[in-house]
Amino acid sequence: MAKIRIMLADDHTLFRQGIRQLISAETDMEVIGEAANGGDIVDRAAEMRPDLVLMDIGMPGLSSFEATRQIKKNRPETKVLMLTMYDDEDYLVEGMEVGANGYVLKDSPAAQLTLAIRDVCRGGSYLSPRMLSQLVDDFRSRIKSANRLPRFATLTTREREVLKLLAEGNSVKEIACDLNLSVKTVEAHKFNLMRKLDIHNKAQLVQYAIQKKIIKIPNMV
Repeated sequence: MAKIRIMLADDHTLFRQGIRQLISAETDMEVIGEAANGGDIVDRAAEMRPDLVLMDIGMPGLSSFEATRQIKKNRPETKVLMLTMYDDEDYLVEGMEVGANGYVLKDSPAAQLTLAIRDVCRGGSYLSPRMLSQLVDDFRSRIKSANRLPRFATLTTREREVLKLLAEGNSVKEIACDLNLSVKTVEAHKFNLMRKLDIHNKAQLVQYAIQKKIIKIPNMV
């Protein structure tokens, strides 16, 4: 019986060693390679063609979400399992958007990780029980909410700042510099505000900002 061929993507050497040791104890799995940043895992996955990539969130270089997107684009049959310390619904949503097959928290029991690997390699999906519980609780609270806030009212102050700067034509890098934030943080704010407003492209974003009088229509000479 062929073993599940796994690649590890995490910038912490000790953590990779621990996961490698855990997987080596399983008779139906093997680690065939490792990477410490997003760019390397994309290149090595294309070369070694693993069955599954265990992908940390927050590695240096190319973002984990963009790395996942590229891996899935290059070889859709490769499964990607997010393995992270962040029990954050926004990260979960972004992971699913770029094609991840599951989301496992790093404080999960070892048996939960190996179960997740087997489930996604059989064609299923996997969420850590705590994340699943959070989603269910969030869904229930939305159902119970009799008066839903207007979409704009759900934006944080920072998301509104990013919305205005994007609508004015600033790039993510320019906004990061202006607000003294990392590019990754600005990208997260952009993703969140577009999801909350159900906006899918730059033109819709500008139109929304004009409609809400966040920016003004330039005077025509």
